[in-house]
Amino acid sequence: MSFLNTMTNSPLTTLFLISGLVFLLIAVVGQAKLGFAEINPGGCGRFLALILGIFSLIFAGSLGIFPGEMLQVFKTSFAEQIQQGLNQLSEFKLPS
Repeated sequence: MSFLNTMTNSPLTTLFLISGLVFLLIAVVGQAKLGFAEINPGGCGRFLALILGIFSLIFAGSLGIFPGEMLQVFKTSFAEQIQQGLNQLSEFKLPS
């Protein structure tokens, strides 16, 4: 239950969750008239909406599982690894 609370309390997670559901709705419904609006994405557009919907839902789920504080730790660690790699690369000398 805390997973659902975490997902719904984060505005970014909520944004990806809603956009994923909207994209999946477009992919499934396809051609529809909603009052004054008409949705007609075509075959390629429906496939793209499906892909975007799936990735949005996966991203929302991963943000719910791994909160922003954990992502900050991964980001810091990754930046340190890049810095070490750049330092080693700058020390590397080509034989002449």
